[in-house]
Amino acid sequence: MKDAQREYFIEILKQYRLGNATPQEIAFLETYYNVFETNEELITVENQHEFAPIKQLIKKNIDEQINFRQKNFRLTYLRKKYMVAAVVFLAVSITAYYFTKSSDHLATPGQQYSHILPGKNKATLTLSNGRKIALDDVADGEIAQQAGIRITKSSDGQLIYTAVNGGNAATVAQNTISTPKGGQYQLILPDGTKVYLNAASTLSYPTAFQGKERLVTLNGEAYFEVAKNKRLPFRVQSRQQTVEVLGTHFNVNSYADESAIRTTLLEGAVKVSAGSNTQVIRPGQQAILNKNTEDRIMTAEVNTDQVVAWKNGLFSFENEDLRSVMRQISRWYDVEVIYAGIPSDEKYYGEISKNSKLGEVFKILELNNVHFDVEGKTIKVSSNQGSPVKQ
Repeated sequence: MKDAQREYFIEILKQYRLGNATPQEIAFLETYYNVFETNEELITVENQHEFAPIKQLIKKNIDEQINFRQKNFRLTYLRKKYMVAAVVFLAVSITAYYFTKSSDHLATPGQQYSHILPGKNKATLTLSNGRKIALDDVADGEIAQQAGIRITKSSDGQLIYTAVNGGNAATVAQNTISTPKGGQYQLILPDGTKVYLNAASTLSYPTAFQGKERLVTLNGEAYFEVAKNKRLPFRVQSRQQTVEVLGTHFNVNSYADESAIRTTLLEGAVKVSAGSNTQVIRPGQQAILNKNTEDRIMTAEVNTDQVVAWKNGLFSFENEDLRSVMRQISRWYDVEVIYAGIPSDEKYYGEISKNSKLGEVFKILELNNVHFDVEGKTIKVSSNQGSPVKQ
């Protein structure tokens, strides 16, 4: 830790002990309590004797406020073996506050990323006749009609399909909605199913569901809240797997640059199929189909809040390496990532708002001895010496 950072940290400890710390400083100390306990570098030798009673005070306050905190927000702690090496991600309102205040030098790197903005509601709708509609440019309201279906855009970034005149469509058209890097969108299908589409993703679907199933095709990531219909099972095809449901909430991550397709169930039941292999998962479970074992579907218990944090406006990391973190950043900020040398294998935990400026995200990552250089919209990540390696 640099001298300016250490001095500011010690000053926070003193103010906390005297009862004069600000709410942001209190939240900072209480969140990092476990890290303080193991990372002696945070405290100078001359101040170590002051830390024991302060630590007890912090622990007491945490115990007294735990019920309040459970109701209002979630804090993410590092596991013991990662406490010193890994980076804790917090809300920028706390973390950026500390690191910006502690050293003017740390605030300057963000300037080089000022032209790179977070993603937003942005997508392109492609109609069956080939017409393309940029949804972020078109005015709110009705944008098209197809075969007895009205397509409207709402002011809060939703594309809504509704039946006209009873919805007895003589023909069924196939539409596609695509989000670019740096884009996301919500969609309500003709049956009432709600879909949240993540960045760099594509969903193809009919304008009306007829026959014996409701079939859509996904590339990328989406969260589905499927309208119940026992007569028509809802199926999602994504790369080499199919997910079948009747009415449920689930997430499918099928990005081509990820090592596996991950289907996570939050509510109801789903059946995941790949070739002749089938797995039924229950809420809280994830079906994992690895690229190298396409004939075998694994299951695991997962933190569903972490899996679907993206649709709630958060980056959420749990035991993820630097490459995984940077893939998500690349999609949301629409940047290309290259590596100088072998990327660090340290694991990252915690959450940060997707509305954060890229410089604020990188200031937190750089605490783990990772450095970023930007040229246009290309980010070079360096932790060791070596030649740049493309993401």
